Amino acid sequence: MATKKLLRAIIMGAPGSGKGTISARIVQDFGVKHLSSGDLLRKQIHDKTANGMTAKRFIDAGELVPDNVMLRMVMYELNNLQHHSWLLDGFPRTVEQSKALIRDQPIDIVINLRVPFEVIIDRIKGRWTHLPSGRIYHIEFNPPKVPGIDDVTGEPLLQRDDDKEETVKARLEHYRRLTHPVLQFFRNKGIVEEFTGKYSNELWPQVHDALAQVLKPKTYQVHSL
Repeated sequence: MATKKLLRAIIMGAPGSGKGTISARIVQDFGVKHLSSGDLLRKQIHDKTANGMTAKRFIDAGELVPDNVMLRMVMYELNNLQHHSWLLDGFPRTVEQSKALIRDQPIDIVINLRVPFEVIIDRIKGRWTHLPSGRIYHIEFNPPKVPGIDDVTGEPLLQRDDDKEETVKARLEHYRRLTHPVLQFFRNKGIVEEFTGKYSNELWPQVHDALAQVLKPKTYQVHSL
């Protein structure tokens, strides 16, 4: 007899590592509920929930949302998904959040996408944007017909501050400092799987195989007396 297993997973990866693409493919292939802490935070603020209003005060003041507020929001969602598989994205961000989460929820796997920082920097710094429309070009993957010019309007393209090399480097270093203790905590639990590559299409088969292994039905024998 086989027992159906639910997936309890966390995905981690630096900005520009393809985390959104990999998450979408996990949702599609494995039917999990994707829980993004950023989306959840925005929804709670939009809905003016007590937790959302508390979080908004900290965000408006330029401060991090406290662990206990984030925990209440995430745990509320997870408690409503007891009979569903889920993938956590953007949470936990601190060791304290990690400890509280693992006390309440059994985590099967922490997916860590390891894309070399120099690859991410090259990928992001090549982006140019037509600000009025939001159209994004890339000098290598999706170049405009005329360099520096929007295809539709003929107006000049600009590079957003977030896409400039020095900004990208700073964000990646911040991510490294922030996540290192969290990853080390889960590594000590033996549940981190590392996936290294440059592109999502290179990483995805590795991630898919690992999740398929986690979800492989366990069988047990029923012995008659």
